[in-house]
Amino acid sequence: MTPPTAAVPTATYRLQLQPDFTFADAEAAVPRLAALGVSHLHLSPVLQATPGSTHGYDVVDHTRVSRELGGEEGLRALSRTAREHGLGLILDTVPNHMAVPVPEHLSRPLWSVLREGTDSPYARWFDIDWAALDGRLLMPVLGAPLDEVLDRLAVEDDETLGEPVLRYYDHAFPLRAGTRGLPLRELLDAQWYRLAHWREARTDLNYRRFFTISDLIAVRVEDPEVFDATHAKLLELLRDGVADGLRIDHPDGLADPAGYLRRLAAASGGRWTVVEKILGHDERLPADWACAGTTGYDALDRVDGLFADPAGVERITAGYTEFTGQEADRGGEWGPTARRAAYKIVTQDLAAEVSRLGRTAARALPGQDPAVLRRAIREVLVRLPVYRPYVVPGQDAPAEAVELLETAAREAAVPGAAEIRDLALGADAGFAVRFAQVASALHAKAVEDTAFYRWYPLLPLNEVGRDPAHPTTTPEEFHAFCARLQRDWPATGTVLSTHDTKRSADVRARLAAISEHPELWGSWLRRESDRLRAHFTRAGIALVDRHAEYLAWQYAVVFCSYGAEEVVAATLLKSEREAGLRTSWTEQDTAYEKRLDTFARELITGPAYYATADISRAIEAPSQVNRLGAVLLQLTMPGVPDIYQGDEHPQLLLVDPDNRRPYQPSDRRDGPKEQVTTAALLLRREHPDWFGAEAAYEPLAAAGPAAAHCVAFVRTGRSITAVTRLSHRLEQAGGWRDTELTLPPGDWTDRLTGALHRGTVPVAELFATNPVALLTS
Repeated sequence: MTPPTAAVPTATYRLQLQPDFTFADAEAAVPRLAALGVSHLHLSPVLQATPGSTHGYDVVDHTRVSRELGGEEGLRALSRTAREHGLGLILDTVPNHMAVPVPEHLSRPLWSVLREGTDSPYARWFDIDWAALDGRLLMPVLGAPLDEVLDRLAVEDDETLGEPVLRYYDHAFPLRAGTRGLPLRELLDAQWYRLAHWREARTDLNYRRFFTISDLIAVRVEDPEVFDATHAKLLELLRDGVADGLRIDHPDGLADPAGYLRRLAAASGGRWTVVEKILGHDERLPADWACAGTTGYDALDRVDGLFADPAGVERITAGYTEFTGQEADRGGEWGPTARRAAYKIVTQDLAAEVSRLGRTAARALPGQDPAVLRRAIREVLVRLPVYRPYVVPGQDAPAEAVELLETAAREAAVPGAAEIRDLALGADAGFAVRFAQVASALHAKAVEDTAFYRWYPLLPLNEVGRDPAHPTTTPEEFHAFCARLQRDWPATGTVLSTHDTKRSADVRARLAAISEHPELWGSWLRRESDRLRAHFTRAGIALVDRHAEYLAWQYAVVFCSYGAEEVVAATLLKSEREAGLRTSWTEQDTAYEKRLDTFARELITGPAYYATADISRAIEAPSQVNRLGAVLLQLTMPGVPDIYQGDEHPQLLLVDPDNRRPYQPSDRRDGPKEQVTTAALLLRREHPDWFGAEAAYEPLAAAGPAAAHCVAFVRTGRSITAVTRLSHRLEQAGGWRDTELTLPPGDWTDRLTGALHRGTVPVAELFATNPVALLTS
């Protein structure tokens, strides 16, 4: 008999599917993942994506499962094997956008729009401003201005498609009926699309896209017909029992996230669904969203914050400013850096989106100066501290949205700001919807993809979901957060590592330990920097500035070993391009990039290989405490934990593509991290009622001189989690001394050691073997 799977997962395990790790590979991994203790496999997108896609978010066909991954039969076979081992499947899906593929005919909806324009039955699928560019769709695919590449364009018959196409290298575009025989220039002008240099996307693009990525075109799922067409296959997989729940990617890109989730819940029968919503530190998930909660970045923020020492972070930040000699255009603190990054994105990368908002505002406010309105739009946008307001045209704006936009307009203090506020609050339906969508793109690009790479005293503070202005979490704040989750969103997701985190949980745990050694870090960094620079000067190796060097040293502490130079050099290059100060993705300074690459490789395989020994020894023990503490907290706190592939073992990963490598099942056993992970996951699976929606969460306070170093809580009176935090500071202060933890009545057994505890227990005894304890009655 096939073991049943839970309607709400007890824990999920994320697998990154790609051509090098297919449904068949996932099927082979099922037995060991079932033994680990999870209840569901959490799959990256499974619908047909662009050929060769390593992430699956570039969907080209919503009606079928990816052939490269094994097709629908492969997915159904995986589901059957999973169920034989008591596991279900959770599917990741991306409702906000689909690919603009190469060749373009791979997307039938887009191909139809390119050929038939507004007459296409798919024209309603995409958010296109047909009023711009004389009613044509900008296709920014050319490598140079049109006049320079005319000789690369040719009309030819495509035997596979059975129709003529306009070809440009690997690109192929359909021809509007009756235009084939025209001279090339006239033919180009007669199409529903306008081919343009890729740089024109920044200023002239007239379709909504994902962030600033022009080869991902946004989909209007707010249209019921579009929703039905793009969700039919997913809903079929749910109805057939192939899958059990959904992860919704980037809901903030949607016109009406709440409306979308209501429609999805109704269509799916209320299946467990979490949304990739990144909340501001004090922001709350809208209560009317029909979902189980977020994917868990808010939990990551609170857990990480527990293991950062407040005083140490403050000293390190001061030392960072001194070491780097922050230039005026880069900012010496987080707030100004983030604001500058927002101005850069809204005036450059999102200029086309702001222009479209300006056109909409000008139509709604005739007589107003369009330039004044565009400036007001920019000034209000950059002052939004969270991703977006949630305003549904025709409904009263929520109080949170009103306060958010009133504050932003007041602080903008420019002509037209009040009018833009009113439009964004629903005075103009089209403006309100697109303003919120642009706001989310701006926040993501300005904060996560720009400012995080410009200001980094301590890298764990610069993670998806984190706010460097709130770098630490007190035990009291953590307990309050957990109590709120248990009350409001008990089945929400929690994470420590994902395919989108910039550094895996173990990298962050190791670097967080530096916060307990601020003096050592500062003196060591200055000494080794001077030695490094002297060595490089003697060797004739070009130096980079101290800002890039500071970043490199943080990575060197974690990755200083032969073989790591490739990933560190690639990550430094990506960091510098994202920052956009010395080089960028579109304006590359090849001389600087070569200098950076040489510097990174020499640093990792040369002087730093020996120089990091002292600092590595100092942070080794506290980083292990951080690693185990974070894991046990995530796996036993309120919510449904998601384990990223391979993360049951120590795993040092950097930003994609490093963290999206094909999953490689490991035969490693009995390491402390896997022991803690397995014990907690099996406990959740054996006793889901201890951790589910009806469970209880109660803080358990230690008493004594070192009480602040112990974080403990009870779940439903049956399970106790206790972890050590800031262990080096604890050691400096003399250890646990007389600190005690009074357990609820009864005998309590540590699932990690088998030790029996009762009554009031010295914390030193509780943590005699491990820095964490998982007790059950």
